[in-house]
Amino acid sequence: MSTTAGYLARRAGQKERVRLLYRRALKDTLNWAVHRHLFYQDASELRDKFEANRNVENLDVIDRLIEDAEAQQRNFQHPDPYIVPWAPGGTKFTRNPPPPEGVRTYMKFI
Repeated sequence: MSTTAGYLARRAGQKERVRLLYRRALKDTLNWAVHRHLFYQDASELRDKFEANRNVENLDVIDRLIEDAEAQQRNFQHPDPYIVPWAPGGTKFTRNPPPPEGVRTYMKFI
């Protein structure tokens, strides 16, 4: 019984790693695409790469495939990824911060 539980736990961990890897790779593909039609083509090719290994059952082979794909994704990350403007690191993040407490207190008396 414990081997079945161990198998299922390892398999669930692998599925989560693959899901996160696919999301990261897809977002990074969007960073590299200049036009949306190019992104759709690249995203389709990326999906085909993931689908090619969908039916692999050997857990050790799956682990090796995941590690290889993660290394490849790290290798081809965009050096200047897109950051949503209002997110931390974005161009508008804390653009208009509230004034310091002393300034607000002083402004109440004017």
